[in-house]
Amino acid sequence: MTSTLDFTEKTVDVWGGEIQLRVKVAGQGPGLVYLHPAAGLAWDRFLDRLAQDFTIYAPEFPGTSPADPYAVHKVDDLWQVVLIYEEAIRKLDIGTPVLIGQSFGGMLAAELAAAYPDRFSRLVLLDPIGLWRDEHPVANWIAAPPAALPELLFADPDGDAAKAMLTPPEDPEEAIAAGAGLVWALGCTGKFVWPIPDKGLERRLHRISAPTQIVWGEQDKLVPAVYADEFAARISGSKVAIVPGAGHIPQVEATDATFALVNGFLH
Repeated sequence: MTSTLDFTEKTVDVWGGEIQLRVKVAGQGPGLVYLHPAAGLAWDRFLDRLAQDFTIYAPEFPGTSPADPYAVHKVDDLWQVVLIYEEAIRKLDIGTPVLIGQSFGGMLAAELAAAYPDRFSRLVLLDPIGLWRDEHPVANWIAAPPAALPELLFADPDGDAAKAMLTPPEDPEEAIAAGAGLVWALGCTGKFVWPIPDKGLERRLHRISAPTQIVWGEQDKLVPAVYADEFAARISGSKVAIVPGAGHIPQVEATDATFALVNGFLH
């Protein structure tokens, strides 16, 4: 994390005490739950800016916490993930928070909002996965070689945003550890994604009742922007905003534009 914020970490016992879910907390104001993408939690300027008006609670997906990499083995399927996260949010005692999810976290956020329609005040989905159309296949980011990730994730794979996120540390041992951590995180989260059509999210999206903003990078090569309308068609009253000049991670590649959209929706 490259942030000047003061973080605290809460550990929430869930799933009958079998899992200790670690939650990073920062900011001030009403509660906001942020669900990270497949590669794990990385605190960025987008979250820094949201933390000026909200208290952000960012859980680390089981297995992606360096202190407990094997926690993922205690979770068998996606429905258990949903139950674990709902239990954790309930135990945090933060009322009816805003829910924001990016990519894998967007899929999980949609599942939570569909399963528990009254739990969240507002929902923001940033380039979520979870739907599938044969004519617009979602790229398999787990099978992609590391060298292909910048092209998949960013509109400008040679730009500053891509370099800041994907350039390995200079220290060789740190670089090896970072690479291994990335592969492990992708495996932990990927366990609950593929095959995407079989997970059935499209049959549950109609249950979402929280006001919903869908944000998509116009040049997303991982999950094409046509999926924004696919989500909107299934979530009643939802709004779609397309971010020009951004790929799969618009809050990193086009932070100002993405924050303006999300902040306007939340206020």
